[in-house]
Amino acid sequence: MKHRARRQWGQNFLKDSNLLNKLVALIDPEPEDFILEIGPGEGALTKKLSQKVSKLTAVEIDERLYSTLASQNELKHCTFINDDFLKTSWNDYGLGSQGIRVVGNIPYNITSPIIFKLLENRSKWKDAHLMVQKEVADRLAAKPGGKEYGRLTVMVQSQANVEKLITIPPDVFVPKPKVDSIFISIKPHSRFKMDEKMYARFDAVVRAAFGQRRKMLRNSLADFDLTKVKSINFNLRPETLSVEEFVLLSNKIGRINPVGIPGSYQ
Repeated sequence: MKHRARRQWGQNFLKDSNLLNKLVALIDPEPEDFILEIGPGEGALTKKLSQKVSKLTAVEIDERLYSTLASQNELKHCTFINDDFLKTSWNDYGLGSQGIRVVGNIPYNITSPIIFKLLENRSKWKDAHLMVQKEVADRLAAKPGGKEYGRLTVMVQSQANVEKLITIPPDVFVPKPKVDSIFISIKPHSRFKMDEKMYARFDAVVRAAFGQRRKMLRNSLADFDLTKVKSINFNLRPETLSVEEFVLLSNKIGRINPVGIPGSYQ
């Protein structure tokens, strides 16, 4: 029976075989790779990847799609999990604790939460290839000074390199989305080494700065002690600061009232 896409899960299925082959070539899987696929849908990409790697685990929230995938003989060597990716643990995947390669045509309505979950577990995977809405790709790869540059940009670029690989038009999906998509790669880097506490502190600073992005930093960071930071102009707006400057800012400022703030600090 033909599966009917469900809007609440943002389902748009890739049907173009030539495009799927291009995506596999961009991922460039090796036989020894462990793949974690987020939202395999009808399994078009899953089937092509599973022929090239030693282990593949896919997390699918839709029970009907999960049942269909899990029953296919050509995918018997794969592992399928029927759950919401955002509610799963990395221990559920059976892929080890590091070096995982992540792929996914992810729902556009929860792209940011998925990417933030990946960042929180950045030591466990070596790259991610994701299909995202063009607007999100532009934000992820943005440079300081533009309207696309924001919290998502800074948080991701502080931990990983982002590359836009190929633009995908709506007509290769069923049903057709209303916007273009872009296939991106995200590869963690170690330019700014942060332990869990430092990362939480950095997140608190960036969140506060962009929480009122039309205000000057002096106002949006009013809850922080800025006296130790001499190299930042706090009369500017947050989108003017580079990722490096946000890291410097996070390392130097203190919080005036840390009570109840995750990762708060003196």
